Amino acid sequence: MKLLLIGPGGSGKSTFARELGEKLELPLYHLDAYYWKPGWVPTPNEEWDEFIGKLIREPAWIMDGNYGRTLEMRLKAADVVIFFDLPSWLAVYRVIKRRIMYHNRTRPDLNEGCPEQLDWDFVKWVWNFRRHKRPQLLEQLENCGDNVRVFIVKNGKDKQDILEELLSLRSFV
Repeated sequence: MKLLLIGPGGSGKSTFARELGEKLELPLYHLDAYYWKPGWVPTPNEEWDEFIGKLIREPAWIMDGNYGRTLEMRLKAADVVIFFDLPSWLAVYRVIKRRIMYHNRTRPDLNEGCPEQLDWDFVKWVWNFRRHKRPQLLEQLENCGDNVRVFIVKNGKDKQDILEELLSLRSFV
């Protein structure tokens, strides 16, 4: 099974991805941990594309992260897509909370040498995600095809329902 989790920062993708990884016993890839090199240096596009190309050919995985430039290839490879569509205020609250929790430390879903940081551009990106990114994402999800199962998370109960359904699907795979 190949699962892709997308949505704004602070929406809970990484936390839910870890839970899915444990319960479904699938390899987990937090894309932020691979994209950002120590010191918050981004991976060059060609290297990133090659990495994503190799990753999507693996037989099973859970991937969390947006990275719009490579999203289409990951959507085509996925069996399940989970889109976190939570209110902007909640996502912003969570990124601020996360910044406080991991002050001067690296989060578990990031590469070593990338201590938690928060800047105004990122807060604006999270706040405006629903307005600027959501419409295009919903259109891409509609065009995934019948072979891709799409879930939309709007609250905590949705995550539990999705987990139960994925556990039941796994028993048939």
